[in-house]
Amino acid sequence: MTVFPMLLDAPTALARLQDGSATLVDVREHAEVTREAFDAPNVVQMPLSEFERRHRELPLDRELILACATGARSFQAMQYLVHHGWRKVANLQGGIGVWRTHGLPTKA
Repeated sequence: MTVFPMLLDAPTALARLQDGSATLVDVREHAEVTREAFDAPNVVQMPLSEFERRHRELPLDRELILACATGARSFQAMQYLVHHGWRKVANLQGGIGVWRTHGLPTKA
């Protein structure tokens, strides 16, 4: 049984996205995503600057993997969701930087 909240490494996160069991929530700002985006299925962009206003758009019954550039903002977003009743949340350790280091797909 998986215990949430948790931290995920990039390869594990990609596997969960590819098998359809999770949604990646990219909390980076629009300009950051324009420069480099996660190239994976089930990605939702919800900048941290909009997160408090928009977080209710996220499903309560689906695993959410929060991601940003380094893992700091996404950790903050993950804690916010847990505080507001979400239980199936995880943080992508190292963000898109570590994702790229693992050779996982990104797009401009």
